Amino acid sequence: MKRLLALLVLSSLSSSLEAQLSARQGIIAFTHVTVIDVPGGPALSDSTVVVAGDRIAQVGTSGEVFPPANAESIDATGKFLIPGLWDMHTHPDEVEYLPQFIANGVTGIRVMWGKPYHHEWRKEIESGTLLGPRMLIASNILDGPKPNWPGSVAIADASQARQAVIRAKEEGADFLKVYSYLPREAYFAIVDEARRQGIPVEGHVPDSVSAEEASNAGQKSFEHLLGVLPACSTWANEWDKAALGDLLEQNSLEKPAWNATRTDAIKQRVLDGYSADKAAALFALLKKNGTWQCPTLTVLHKTAFINQPSFSDDPRLKYVPRETRAWWYMWTKSKRLWLQGDNLVYTRKEFEKELEIVGSMQRAGVGLLAGTGQLNAYCFPGFSLHDELGLLG
Repeated sequence: MKRLLALLVLSSLSSSLEAQLSARQGIIAFTHVTVIDVPGGPALSDSTVVVAGDRIAQVGTSGEVFPPANAESIDATGKFLIPGLWDMHTHPDEVEYLPQFIANGVTGIRVMWGKPYHHEWRKEIESGTLLGPRMLIASNILDGPKPNWPGSVAIADASQARQAVIRAKEEGADFLKVYSYLPREAYFAIVDEARRQGIPVEGHVPDSVSAEEASNAGQKSFEHLLGVLPACSTWANEWDKAALGDLLEQNSLEKPAWNATRTDAIKQRVLDGYSADKAAALFALLKKNGTWQCPTLTVLHKTAFINQPSFSDDPRLKYVPRETRAWWYMWTKSKRLWLQGDNLVYTRKEFEKELEIVGSMQRAGVGLLAGTGQLNAYCFPGFSLHDELGLLG
């Protein structure tokens, strides 16, 4: 709770700081504040932090550092100051969302589906004409020949995969976003060409490859823990066969014909077959290869507990446009119809196991990224990063 309060206090301080620096790039001094040493050092109580323009000029105890005569002083007695936060999995589609990140102390975001307007926003933010967080921007989604999302890049073979990598780099992407339905040949061609072009590969673990293969290939991050639970199970081989069957259906039909009963039964076997030894071996490999995990526990939690009415009563909904709220409502309604009985029991068991896995990965030294999955249902710009940090804690 103390950690959460510290983060909430940072929200108001960061919002004030950004607004004032945008107005006049002056000198601001936070006095009598407790500075949190993020790498793990002791908290520095009763400190003064002097910010000059966009740089921290001085940090020290109130008896050692004194605000310059021309500084605007903010008495932060009883409050905490930490560095700006990053939300490492976002999908902002409206410019109005950008100040909400800043208001919540989120000064950087990783955009996981890059669009031309994201690059325009970044230019305006960097020039000081738009208030918003720093941005790392993905390529367009690189998916199989029948993409899950309209507008994604459809890739059927290695030749198309290499062309997509080169095009993404020319368009200014900071990294490549790979997705679930990429054919195996295309995935490895993407990774190989990305290495040639010097651009990272991040995103989903495609159904056509295992978590171990993706890590060994050099993928820098896995999103949503995709591929992790199967890799930790004695039923991994059966999961791989089922995923391949679903992948073939996805790529051969206009609309995928999922066999939900088969899939859910196999998922339950995978969960029941969790092996601490297999998990430890996977985590050691992820650590060795520097493969980061962005669990997006906020999204997974919303799905597992979607039947709770508190989501639709969330006071933060007033910051979300009406059209988005309507889409969230319809998504929730359809999920509630499906997540009943055994499905709901399994989904919650899966979420509890995923929480356990994240804790085990952290203790094993696997790198973790805090990302919310914004703009999935009830994943709010800025606000939900505090939810994510609470779940990670």
